[in-house]
Amino acid sequence: MQQSIGISCPPGTQQRTRRTLLKRSIDATNRLQRRKLPTLKYRRLRGDMIEVFKMTRNIYNPDVSLKLEYNLGCSTRGNQYKLLNCTFCRNFRKYYFTARVINIWNSLPNCVVDVSTTNQFKARLDKFWLHQDILYDYTADLTGIGDRSVHVTKDE
Repeated sequence: MQQSIGISCPPGTQQRTRRTLLKRSIDATNRLQRRKLPTLKYRRLRGDMIEVFKMTRNIYNPDVSLKLEYNLGCSTRGNQYKLLNCTFCRNFRKYYFTARVINIWNSLPNCVVDVSTTNQFKARLDKFWLHQDILYDYTADLTGIGDRSVHVTKDE
């Protein structure tokens, strides 16, 4: 059929095209899972947790890093480094770094956050989040994240 229209294709072109089309038909979740690549959402959350760990351990210069307030009154669930959650009257504040990470940080157990180095924290966080759907499914959310913090309202 190729010879009748005057196009000469190198051998194996149809097979390569078929493989390419099959690769495109596999959905993103299975492709990420097969290659063991986490989603962008998971990598962002993991990076945020690493940054909060560094801020709570004063690895950064405290004069220039964010001031995260500890919740000293609650010690029933989560970890001993619980942060105080502030609710804001304006809607645009919900996308700020502090508002985005506090509930997730407060839901981590003490065995994950009570370590001395950043590499130990990374390893324990990966092990704790190993069976989360968000690892390979970009439409999923973290499970087991409750609102375990005290709220303080600020007009900002």
